[in-house]
Amino acid sequence: MLIEQIDEDLKSALKAKNEVALSSLRNLKAALKDAEIAKQGALTDDEVLKVIAKKVKQHRDSIESFTAGNRSDLADYEKAQMAVLEKYLPAAMSEDDLRKLVEDAIKQLNATQKDFGKVMKEVIARAKGAADGGIVSKLV
Repeated sequence: MLIEQIDEDLKSALKAKNEVALSSLRNLKAALKDAEIAKQGALTDDEVLKVIAKKVKQHRDSIESFTAGNRSDLADYEKAQMAVLEKYLPAAMSEDDLRKLVEDAIKQLNATQKDFGKVMKEVIARAKGAADGGIVSKLV
């Protein structure tokens, strides 16, 4: 399971005294614990991936903010933390694959411009965490 892999990586980071990985993984473990409490049960691997994707998105947003504020030191730290988490996510789909997925979803749903939300939901579900929501939104 993915949670067990995260625990092992946390132990390795502790032994190696890797502060960036340690901080990132501890933060992730806290988010996973919060999700377990909210669900009132153990998380599946898909739910764990959703939490990880959410944390990666938070890091991306922080990087943008720090870059805009001319704080490259903090932006670099966020990038390093994001890299630790990204290794748990599935490989990102290429833009061509996403475009094909979007076209298939539009055809299958007989979607019009009013159905933007339906198409987005369908494409994100089919991509199973391998697609960035911003790119999907642009393509839809």
